[in-house]
Amino acid sequence: MSEATASGPAGEADILDDAWGDVLNAVDRTYAELVEYQERLERQNAELHAARLFIESVLGSVSDIMVVVGRDGKIEEISASFARAVEAEPGALIGQPLSGFFTGDGAARLAEAMNDLRLSRESASFEADLVTAEGALPFDISLAARLSDRSRFEGAVLTGRPLGELRRAYAELERSHRQLKEAQTQLVRNEKLASLGRLLAGVAHELNNPISFVYASVHALEKYVGQFETYFERVQQGAPRAELVQLRADLKLERNLRNLAEAVHGARDGAERVRDIVADLRRLSAEGSGERVEFDLVDVAKVAARWVERGSKSGITVRFTGAERCMVRGVSGHVQQIVMNLVQNGMDALDGVETPELSIDIACTEPAAVLTVRDNGPGVPEDVRAAIFDPFFTTKPVGRGTGLGLSISAKIADEHGGQLNLGDGPGGCFRLELPLETSE
Repeated sequence: MSEATASGPAGEADILDDAWGDVLNAVDRTYAELVEYQERLERQNAELHAARLFIESVLGSVSDIMVVVGRDGKIEEISASFARAVEAEPGALIGQPLSGFFTGDGAARLAEAMNDLRLSRESASFEADLVTAEGALPFDISLAARLSDRSRFEGAVLTGRPLGELRRAYAELERSHRQLKEAQTQLVRNEKLASLGRLLAGVAHELNNPISFVYASVHALEKYVGQFETYFERVQQGAPRAELVQLRADLKLERNLRNLAEAVHGARDGAERVRDIVADLRRLSAEGSGERVEFDLVDVAKVAARWVERGSKSGITVRFTGAERCMVRGVSGHVQQIVMNLVQNGMDALDGVETPELSIDIACTEPAAVLTVRDNGPGVPEDVRAAIFDPFFTTKPVGRGTGLGLSISAKIADEHGGQLNLGDGPGGCFRLELPLETSE
């Protein structure tokens, strides 16, 4: 009886010890979890604080106005620029309706944009007048939706830039664009003047010969006319026949009579050459107002090549092959400039070549006319082929090229609906393609 009584309390004590151990273990686990949760919470608070500082730095540094609003359209966050614009303390603006800072039309556009955001979530842009201390100022407003993790609409972010600043930027851009166009026009004009200088050298040479011939013929005619006047004056004065015969011999009237016909023929020939030169000049400068007309590419190419030959001292004659007539549409004066540039480049490339050859071939088959200028010079090196049409790029010595001829020619070809390419094969080769008149 006493043995049973002794074992009973001892068993209960063991049970209590086990239960107390379980409680302590549970407390230890709970404490460890609390410590881990506290550490995680502190890390999240630190990250949240850093994010908050970052957002505040952004809101304080942006020059454009920025406002964060809730679903009800009331202000939750603002940028320092917005507070400066409305001249209010940032804390005093929190919780106020954003629409109250815009004029009536601006507030209506803002309300409409907020309603659209709730439905479509698509950003909106509009102009609105912000009420500032200086009065109502126009702003370019952008409004974007704020969405939760579950894509629920939670509000919007408004950004705005003063339109005065934008208009100043657009004005500056327009001014820069205008200056760029003026510089481009000046460069084109300089290139044309360089071509004109070469052309004038040929014109002066070409006109000097026939004019000198005409002048010499006219001088001879004046001399012959004076001699005949002397003879006929004596005839009218009734001079005896013997004197007249002797006078005719002294004045050599029979020979001068033959020379008179030759002088008249020479003067006429020289005048006709001058007329042809002037006609070529008129055709060469037939740029007009830039109106596109139908013209013969073969005829234009021959006139352009002839004038480069006249202005060049190389003595090279351009050989023509291919079609005898090829009608295209465009500004003939511009196309002439392309051909003159290509022919001039070819003649420059043939400098020093023993047997120089320069040819122009014109193919006139659908859908385009193809004018090929080829020379037997050294050709274009492989390492510069990619840059051959770049502005200001030139392989010529200083003073012999502007680096704009091929660039301008390629631009003119593109404006005519064609293209100017560097061909393959030995020597130099350029291909100009222009749409045929019949293909339009």
